[in-house]
Amino acid sequence: MRVTSVLLAAGQGTRMKSGLPKVLHPICGQPMIEYALRAAWEATTELPVVVIGHGAEAVRQFLGEAAECVVQEPQLGTAHAVQQAEPLLRGATDLVLVTYADMPLLRPETLKRLVETQRQNSGPITLLTVFSANPRGFGRILRDEQGRISGIVEEAVASPEQLAIRELNVGAYCFRADWLWDALPRIPISPKGEYYLTDTVALAVADGFSVASMVLEDWEETIGVNTRIHLAEAEAAMRRRINNEHMLAGVTLIDPATTYIEPGVVIGQDTVIWPNTYLRGETVIGRDCIIGPDTMITDSTIGNACMILKSVLEGAVVEDHVDIGPFARLRKGAHLCEGVHMGNFGEVKDSTLGPGVKMGHFSYIGNATIGANVNIGAGTITCNYDGERKNHTEIGDDAFIGSDTMLVAPVKVGARARTGAGAVVTKDVPPDTLVVGVPARPLRKLTPPDAESQS
Repeated sequence: MRVTSVLLAAGQGTRMKSGLPKVLHPICGQPMIEYALRAAWEATTELPVVVIGHGAEAVRQFLGEAAECVVQEPQLGTAHAVQQAEPLLRGATDLVLVTYADMPLLRPETLKRLVETQRQNSGPITLLTVFSANPRGFGRILRDEQGRISGIVEEAVASPEQLAIRELNVGAYCFRADWLWDALPRIPISPKGEYYLTDTVALAVADGFSVASMVLEDWEETIGVNTRIHLAEAEAAMRRRINNEHMLAGVTLIDPATTYIEPGVVIGQDTVIWPNTYLRGETVIGRDCIIGPDTMITDSTIGNACMILKSVLEGAVVEDHVDIGPFARLRKGAHLCEGVHMGNFGEVKDSTLGPGVKMGHFSYIGNATIGANVNIGAGTITCNYDGERKNHTEIGDDAFIGSDTMLVAPVKVGARARTGAGAVVTKDVPPDTLVVGVPARPLRKLTPPDAESQS
């Protein structure tokens, strides 16, 4: 059976008071429409249709090839919005799942159950309801004496008796497609000059059909976003959901309320995340790590058994058994190999630090390749920018870079070479050579370790 999602995303969102279309406002780092679209996609079989209006081009650009877009213009209510999908879907689908792009917390599992309920329903509609003492502006479900759904009344026009009803219309529906397309033109216009999708319920009852419902147990899934206050509520609920999933998978969060993890993040078992840590984008963290507190990691890969304290990483690769910080920064292209130690207030950009490198505090390494077991003294700087281009620095294995060394790129320091404290290196340094001064000059040759063992 063909099932297609129609996602309503045309609203103006005036209460957000923003130049950004409401459905593009982020929740845990992703536009809220991304969550709604993913949930609908998983519950259906066909390419989703998104009804756009306000900020149409921005929304269309974000969606790309992930959905078919139709424009609602003018915007005459929710039934009119669904009607815009009819030219694409009439005869092309058997069931139509209708949801809202500003309800990012509806789970794919919930929508799958809604679709399955409609598959087994002889009537044309199954709708999602929830029982709650906090109506949040939802319409009330009306039932007859036999408990059958007879209609939906919107909160704005409900009587005091109807307002006391605790069964609420969530705003997610699954329709039999052939009945839906014939029903939409029969919906009467409201006093506000709009056509409401909720009126399909009364139409189905008038046609002699029963309307099925599925009761949602988790009220947090029903949180919709109309204001910045709602946005914060949805953010907090999504964060709890994400954090709970990690904890159930074997990750320790010392204080979940102050831990911010975006949906694409992967964390290995027995890793401990300390408070005020932000894990963003496509970040992958291995097992047995200690991350934070006060750390932000974005689009980075962290190996096993690493310790990262009060630091910022973006677009970095960190191998196993690396310790970083506090107050370190890894920028895009930073690659720290196994066993690297990076001290406080250090910065690495577009550089590889080989296995076992020890990088002292207050150092900057940019556009460099550092060999294995190199010691980088405190205050070392690779002077990589000459005003026009970034230049490369290369340091061989087992070299020792003294404190406050300036490496003026392009420059190479050979294996086992040493620089004296405060040296300004402007020319290549041969292997096994000590250089000192400003500019640095060779002071003497050093005895290679293998030569010492032979003597």
